[in-house]
Amino acid sequence: MSWRVGIDIGGTFTDLVALADDGRLVRHKVSSTPRAPEEGLLEALRALLAGVSGDEIALVAHASTIATNALLGQLHLELPRVAFVTTEGFRDVLEIGRQNRSAIYDLHVTRPKPLARREDRLVVRERRAHDGSVIVPLDDATVASAAAAIAERGIRAVAVGLLHADVDGAHERAVAAAIADAVPDADISLSSEIDPQYREYERFSTTVVNAALAPIVRAYLDRVARGVRALGVRAPIFVMRSDGGMAALGVASRRPATLIESGPASGVIGAAYLGRALGLDNVLSFDMGGTTAKAGTIFRGVPEVSASFEAAGATHSGRSVKGSGYPVRFPFVDLAEVSAGGGTIAWVDAAGTLRVGPVSAGADPGPACYGNGDRPTVTDANVVLRRSNPRALLDGAFPIDAQRSYDAVASVAAPLDGDIERTAAGIVALVDAEMAKVLRIVSVERGYDPRDFSLLAFGGGGPLHACAVASEIGVARVIVPPLPGVFSAYGLLAADVRATAVRSLVALADDAAWKHVRTLFESLTREGDEALGEQGVAKEERSFVRELDLRYVGQSTELTVTAPRSLEDAVELFHLRHEQRYGFAARRDPVEVVTVRVVAIGTTPKPRLDAAMTPASRAPEARALREHRDAYDGALFVPTPVYGREHLRPGDAFAGPAVIEQYDATTYVAPAWNARVDGYGNVVLERDVTPSSSNRDVTLSSSKRSDRSPGTAS
Repeated sequence: MSWRVGIDIGGTFTDLVALADDGRLVRHKVSSTPRAPEEGLLEALRALLAGVSGDEIALVAHASTIATNALLGQLHLELPRVAFVTTEGFRDVLEIGRQNRSAIYDLHVTRPKPLARREDRLVVRERRAHDGSVIVPLDDATVASAAAAIAERGIRAVAVGLLHADVDGAHERAVAAAIADAVPDADISLSSEIDPQYREYERFSTTVVNAALAPIVRAYLDRVARGVRALGVRAPIFVMRSDGGMAALGVASRRPATLIESGPASGVIGAAYLGRALGLDNVLSFDMGGTTAKAGTIFRGVPEVSASFEAAGATHSGRSVKGSGYPVRFPFVDLAEVSAGGGTIAWVDAAGTLRVGPVSAGADPGPACYGNGDRPTVTDANVVLRRSNPRALLDGAFPIDAQRSYDAVASVAAPLDGDIERTAAGIVALVDAEMAKVLRIVSVERGYDPRDFSLLAFGGGGPLHACAVASEIGVARVIVPPLPGVFSAYGLLAADVRATAVRSLVALADDAAWKHVRTLFESLTREGDEALGEQGVAKEERSFVRELDLRYVGQSTELTVTAPRSLEDAVELFHLRHEQRYGFAARRDPVEVVTVRVVAIGTTPKPRLDAAMTPASRAPEARALREHRDAYDGALFVPTPVYGREHLRPGDAFAGPAVIEQYDATTYVAPAWNARVDGYGNVVLERDVTPSSSNRDVTLSSSKRSDRSPGTAS
């Protein structure tokens, strides 16, 4: 018997899912340890090893926000001093950047602080032309001077970015050799290896970010490896990359910039896998955790991926604010994110207006009902509305204090009208509106009609808010997977190993360019094949996807087309993609090739989805009904059935309002929505466009709290 283990380290909880060869599944949820995230991972693994032998584990995959947290300045993750060696005359490219301003009309706007201070940006005399030919040979004296300065200052994190090194990196390699001689323990990142693409600013920025993260991420991954081995687990350890693929620990530690968006990616990969299994081509993934809510798009079975992003940048209403972060040019699963999690704090501003976020209570102190904090959060609001269990979570293993939720919400209700329940409903309504925005960003703003999609809701809070956000954007069907609260960990087990090989080629899309493209495809395929082999992927499990970045001549941004079979095919795919994204295609304008890319994929075993025979829709058996309790239905508190999900069976169906409780999440079925359990154990929520009476009598109760006491069933 062997087990594959996925561990997702979130802001509030660390989740583990283990799948056995025979289809058995084990899940654990433990509190995250933000200052030492590997401790939460190891605690979850210890919980698994209480019932599974270490030598039975065949794979450990995990996702982490360690790189993002370091760039955001988390305590105990201080970035090292970084030296940047570049071509003479280009030391200030990092600071000049582009013309993007994070606040257009702010005369005092401040740009992100460069990760390499100006005095640590050193120059060497050399120059290459755009085609890689040498104009000025590399000057050994300036190289020796830069290496000596790095040694004298005790700098160990070094980035090297020379002009046009994306075409020929020989000069960079020579500089690196000299630095390694002067500083043997230096950690050196070369732009020709990290990001061999044209545009100096983005290439330099990506390389410097990689150099800054390398010592932190490498130390973290080393602690993970040592901790896992100390527990008696000898299985290969992989980590999720920003593009939704996995990389072996050794490979990932060399390119930590590829891990910045590691945490959020696994949920989208899991959503795409489950969507394909259910025959759903178009899926919106909706992941609401303890600190944030994230939305992604799966179109025709494939997650949307962007070519670059700004790390540690600001967001506004879920949109990334250009010019506020550090450009990193590496593919990442295209997500919109907003501070709207279960731990997001509600407050009243100076004008007496109720606000929610962006500050989160996180794992420590957490929501007030957890017993440590006293500030009202979204979780506390749901406890007050009695949609969340007022006594305990995690199937009773995690007691909560409902009275603390009432007291916390009362603190923000007092400056308003004093009505605790109305204030709690307002908190939930505000957070629902914020989350609906990010779903619009990844659908409407990407050229998609959300009505053509199903919403896959997961995370600890996603199923609780899914009906509301789906109604807001016009989605009529919501899928809640069997393990929504640990679904991102589950997604790790649906991810493949990926390696990306890329080269720049800025040329008019003609026959000569296509000939060059085919040559590059062949060499990049060999490079990707070697990378998969290094990570232990068997030959028969390797496949390769060819991509081109194209643009109209004169444009400054590109669009990616996948698997072009010919020059004509590539250009036509680009026109279609451009029309979808921007609403028009300039078919008479010349097109040029900018980047050639090969994505090497190592197929991994996938979680087995066994479909059960689904009988005709029927009411759940009596044992599935845990209780009735008064829960807020959007207007009043009404007696609401509460079902235990472990007792629901394929074919069970009922109308909202209703609550479904399980170990890792709570699902709220809103009025005018119907729930049914499909053959895979998913809860499918569908909006009733012609609402009929419920399948039970509903008696309205007072909307005031006086006739109820927190923590008791009605």
